[in-house]
Amino acid sequence: MTLISLTKKTLFLVSTVLLAGAAQAQWSLNNDASTLSFVTVKADHVGEVHTFDRLSGSIDDRGNVEIIIELASVNTLIDIRNERMQNMLFETNLFPEAKITSEINLSAITAMSAGVSVSMEVEFELDIHGASNSYTADLVVTRLENGVIASTSKPILVTANTHGLVEGVEALREVAGLPSISRAVPVTFTVIFDQ
Repeated sequence: MTLISLTKKTLFLVSTVLLAGAAQAQWSLNNDASTLSFVTVKADHVGEVHTFDRLSGSIDDRGNVEIIIELASVNTLIDIRNERMQNMLFETNLFPEAKITSEINLSAITAMSAGVSVSMEVEFELDIHGASNSYTADLVVTRLENGVIASTSKPILVTANTHGLVEGVEALREVAGLPSISRAVPVTFTVIFDQ
């Protein structure tokens, strides 16, 4: 093998690796422009909206979606309640993150013109507190000039018993002196992935 052909093969391999890496890192979740919120209901009829402030994620070149929720970033607008949720409900020392995984038809989305929106059902897995469960999200997906935005068109109901969170909910109820806290939580989100 000549030095020239060896050099060409080396350059081809290096460029292939670099291009593959670029494709995989092509879509990144924009935390500043994304939101994930959930509603809790206590004492039978008092509803409150909470958010998570730190999300990260990506879509790879095969359409595999991953969103990481930093559970310590829960924001209820009350510091002591944030700490209680972190320690008593989510147990962030043991389970610092929740993970959403899914698979989408990336080719169909990249073929959309900027400003075009479509409705779609997307199945995903939510792994939180060491327990995973499948869900279906009704989304409105809009193509942007350099990315995509996906928003829930209906809330997704997540239940405490499905993810091993019942004891945490009960601990929160007791420490707050409440007669009840709902174990079913509506979740909504708007996520933007930059290309």
